[in-house]
Amino acid sequence: MAAMPLPDRDRIAMSMPLLPRSAFVSSTSFSSFSSLASFSSTSSSSFSDPAIPSPSDAAAVESASPAPMSPSSSFKALAVLRDHNGSVSSLSLCGEFLLSASTGADIVAWQQPDLRRFARFGHGEGSVKALAAAGGRVFSAHQDGRVRVWRVSRRSENAFKLVASLPTTRDYLGKIFRHGSYDDVQTRRNNHRRRRLWIEHADSISCLAVHDGVVYSGSWDKTLKAWRISDLRCLESIRAHDDAINAVAVDAAGDGGAGIIYSASADGSVKAWERGKAAHFLQGILVSRDGVSWNVYAAGSDGHVVGWERIGRGSRWSLTCDVKAHDMAVLCLCVAGDLLCTGSADKTIGLWRRAGGELARVGVIRGHEGPVKCIQASWCRVSNGCMVYSGGLDKSIRVWWVRPMAGSQTSRNSSSKRRT
Repeated sequence: MAAMPLPDRDRIAMSMPLLPRSAFVSSTSFSSFSSLASFSSTSSSSFSDPAIPSPSDAAAVESASPAPMSPSSSFKALAVLRDHNGSVSSLSLCGEFLLSASTGADIVAWQQPDLRRFARFGHGEGSVKALAAAGGRVFSAHQDGRVRVWRVSRRSENAFKLVASLPTTRDYLGKIFRHGSYDDVQTRRNNHRRRRLWIEHADSISCLAVHDGVVYSGSWDKTLKAWRISDLRCLESIRAHDDAINAVAVDAAGDGGAGIIYSASADGSVKAWERGKAAHFLQGILVSRDGVSWNVYAAGSDGHVVGWERIGRGSRWSLTCDVKAHDMAVLCLCVAGDLLCTGSADKTIGLWRRAGGELARVGVIRGHEGPVKCIQASWCRVSNGCMVYSGGLDKSIRVWWVRPMAGSQTSRNSSSKRRT
């Protein structure tokens, strides 16, 4: 694998191991928020640059062709990882590992710093739609409507061990004989109505987020569910939207540190939820657009990226930017420091600098042979740059080193005075 040469101070800074952190999904880029991340925590800790793989790993790790330099950012292709039979559907950072999941129903753990394949797990558990990591556990969301829980332990030969499937049997037994425990749920894939326990998802789970000891799962059955990590019980099921939920996000810097949970749906809306003493309640609706299925941040099928700023601590948000980021749908994004990365169906990765309420384009990365389905980043404060990991429908994971520079052009919002 070709590695990008780094100054000594950067190399020392990037040799620090990551510590496991809670995984959040970012829905918006609010200037009042302290930090945001996408599909997993965007860590300020760093990785060392990938080393040259051994011959046994040559089939999985390939050297990447050098990427062109942008005048407003420098980026370098470091590696191409291939070990999935299906399209790469999700990425997550978990301690020293980069986790990748695919529609081929498997999860691969790549060990930093050399990005060698460490383990493969999740066989036969159904197509994996999303990943999240927190507290020595990995949570995987599946097309069969279940959340699997994996224990991470380096002391065992089975480093990633399946310990539970949500809802758990104990949770089932506590509710199955209660008449009020059932709901009629309409599925998206076949438009059928099903009678299910309220703790069950009736359709594919599309997204996960973790915050304050709770895992949130969003599904095509239009519900958002909260699971307590300590005992893996389902605490609440929220009928959040009128269509499939595509993304869920957490802003940890909410009122009193309680956090705001954001859900984005194919019904064209992004909703903000706050956790109360007994249940979550709707804090506000950020946007509603006809015909647009908003994904995280909010990024949409029309190629736009939208950001808001919360007004004080109330239930009102101000639209601060609305940028045409790609010619085709934006499928994923992540935030690392002041850098926003967007992945698109046009096979490119957009690089944006967050400045106040505006977005400035700093570069475009090309390399994937198919749409970019998932993206993750880890910021290095010392070297003022970050590692970017992208997964695509071409079944590959690509690793990039990105260092934004000054002098980029700002994309201003033409409707910054809109209120929702």
